[in-house]
Amino acid sequence: MPPPSAAATDPGQIKKQHAARASLAMLRDDMILGIGTGSTVNAFIELLAAEGWAPRLHGAVSSSEGSSARLRALGTPILDLNEVPDLQLYIDGADEATRARTLIKGGGAALTREKIIAAAAERFVCIIDDTKLVDTLGRFPLPVEVIPMARGYVARRLAELGGRPMWRQGITTDNGNHILDVHDLSITDPVALESALNQIPGVVTVGLFAQRPADVLLVGNDTGVKQL
Repeated sequence: MPPPSAAATDPGQIKKQHAARASLAMLRDDMILGIGTGSTVNAFIELLAAEGWAPRLHGAVSSSEGSSARLRALGTPILDLNEVPDLQLYIDGADEATRARTLIKGGGAALTREKIIAAAAERFVCIIDDTKLVDTLGRFPLPVEVIPMARGYVARRLAELGGRPMWRQGITTDNGNHILDVHDLSITDPVALESALNQIPGVVTVGLFAQRPADVLLVGNDTGVKQL
């Protein structure tokens, strides 16, 4: 028997798999599923194949080209959100989450499409490992997607608000925009900050998911999963 792979024995990966596996219980035959982006979502997509769910889905609405490619490889049709009148479920990860289910997302630069699909979905289930659970958002730099010509202006406005914005050089989003990662924030009122940042001209989306938080948070740990 070959030795187990590094991914199979990595504690962090095991936690992600616990959370991803727990979300399978929410799937239904012939469902149109919203699917996000990131390492925990990749674990979920792998389970779709391993557990035989990929051919049972009617199709998927995906937040990134990377996730779309993985799903197509499984034979899952990728649908345009404009053609989906009823999206029952969206499953995605997060870079940080609180017990109130507010999130920071955007480490994979797919925050705009993620936010659109989350808004359109009847139910948003977020799958994370327990290292992502925090009391106050902001330890992970807050991603802000910006129109390229506005990058400098938006950065100055973010600095005025107490953040330390850094351009994520070499990264262009699937929408053709840039990402500013805002460091040194302690986000005690995520709803208010999300609203304020959205008003800055040139901001496309901020990676705060507070006005529309997750409905369910599945937190993988060493032994299983906790639902919040």
